[in-house]
Order: sequence, then structure tokens, then C-alpha cells
Amino acid sequence: MSLDAIPVHVINTPPAEPGLSGNALPLLREISELLRHLLETGATGTIDLSALPLTPADLEWLQDKLGEGEIAVTLQANGESTLNETACSGVWWVVHRNTQGAVTTQFIEVAWVPELVKAHPQDVKIGQESLELLISDL
Repeated sequence: MSLDAIPVHVINTPPAEPGLSGNALPLLREISELLRHLLETGATGTIDLSALPLTPADLEWLQDKLGEGEIAVTLQANGESTLNETACSGVWWVVHRNTQGAVTTQFIEVAWVPELVKAHPQDVKIGQESLELLISDL
């Protein structure tokens, strides 16, 4: 069979947005799978965006598609960390910055509540002891 006998069909696809690598859409699918897994098993998942070959345009596209949610948390500890719920409940965009304000890491965390926000049991114990001391002094 010659190559001339093989049918060729041209499919016109819309041009990709400038700067997109093509890695953001599969990432949305992975996030969807992590949400499904969270709902079925309660298990959380994290995607290290800093470790992936994503362009600034990819990150902007991803943020645009995920949208903004209702909750934003800011932590101050050796730099600022922000944990923003996306419009997809259970999907959190987490950014850690150093003391100079430069982004050091970015994550997508799929969880009911991000781990970083949960109080450590020892901290809760200290809080309870402080409250009891305050009450006893009243």
C-alpha cells in the first residue's frame, strides 16, 4: 500500500492561547480525580505546581478556570502563606513566599480543610490551659 492510499483528514483546532504549554488541562482532570477520591474515601491529595513544567500563562489559565471561592487564609511564619479556596469547594490554591515576598512553592491541595490550617493537638492543649487559667482568674 502506498502512502497516497492512506486517507488524511485535516481537523481545524482553535489556536492555543499564547504561552500555554498544554499541561494545564490535564492538570484540571487530575484535580477532578482527586476530588472524586476525596468524596469516595476522604483521602486528601496535593499537586506541587512548582515541580511541574507550567508556564506563567498555564498558571494564570488554571487560576482562571478554577475561579475564586469564599475562603482565604493568610499565615505569617517565615514569610507569608496564602490558602485560597477556589470556586470548586475542596480545591485550595496554596502559595508560600519567603521573607522577601518571592514565591517559593505553589500547591493545589484537595481537602476538606488544608492541613496547614488545622490546629496541632498540642497547640489546642495549650489554648485550653490558657483559657482555664483565664477563667480561674475571673
